Amino acid sequence: MKIGYHPGRFDGPAIADELLRNVTAAEEAGVHSLWFMDHLFQIEVFGRHDEPMLEVYSTLAWTAAHTERVHLGALVTAVPYRAPGLLMKTATTLDVLSGGRAWLGIGAAWNDFEARSLGLPFPPLVTRFEQLEEALQIADRMFSGDTEPFIGRQFRLENPLNRPEPIRRPPIMIGGVGEKKTLRLVARYADATNMWESVVESKLEVLRSHCEREGRRFEDIVVTTTGSLDPGWSLEQAVDHYGRLADAGVDMAIVAIPRDPFHRHAEFVAEVVEAVAGLGRPTPPQLEGAPGGVRLQTAQA
Repeated sequence: MKIGYHPGRFDGPAIADELLRNVTAAEEAGVHSLWFMDHLFQIEVFGRHDEPMLEVYSTLAWTAAHTERVHLGALVTAVPYRAPGLLMKTATTLDVLSGGRAWLGIGAAWNDFEARSLGLPFPPLVTRFEQLEEALQIADRMFSGDTEPFIGRQFRLENPLNRPEPIRRPPIMIGGVGEKKTLRLVARYADATNMWESVVESKLEVLRSHCEREGRRFEDIVVTTTGSLDPGWSLEQAVDHYGRLADAGVDMAIVAIPRDPFHRHAEFVAEVVEAVAGLGRPTPPQLEGAPGGVRLQTAQA
């Protein structure tokens, strides 16, 4: 089992300095990946809506420049906020400049308050799911070099050229647990699924059924969860918690530490990362190391 880290708060007068301490500590602790949420206002689970929040792809690009090995993704991109051609170009650019470390996390979105507040499109749910499915089809084309026109109900791309191509085709992770639509799209298009820890066992049974109907091997999908790592746990409690998730079929637990900065607990997280590494099934290929992880270098005059 792998551990990912989900930074949820951006506090203090020097946000960049604090974030640097946290992402550096996370990489040194051995976490597999860093996942920033695609929200424009803070969400209730972490604080008040008027507390600081960073735009996700700017933050991922900045993080790529300050790390070398960790994989990078959005948890998860709100599909109506960005035209899909631009989104795939953005994810590809992140992959190229990070040395093959990008993931495409994507979902149908839910926060109409922030969308209305900032004048962003937020169509009805049925339309957002149509947009999500077409965006997934566009991702497959643009990540694989297919430049044939795409004509859908929601989007039209006359020439989906994507140069440079990604170093590694970014794995596609769909976030959400809707049984009729979201998990069907996971079975049809995704490399990974992301669910809340509390519902993973029941939802994986649904996903397995969708895979059977789609003719897809359930075992080819990476199962990830979102939850909190309690820094008050003992190592034994943490291993028991993530062991139960691994037994349920989880390959990676993406964790937040809601109350404290990561760097205060990096040593404990490193112990957890090492202790759970042997749990669950062998590491799926999507979770293997990036082909050429690099830190971006500033050009010298």
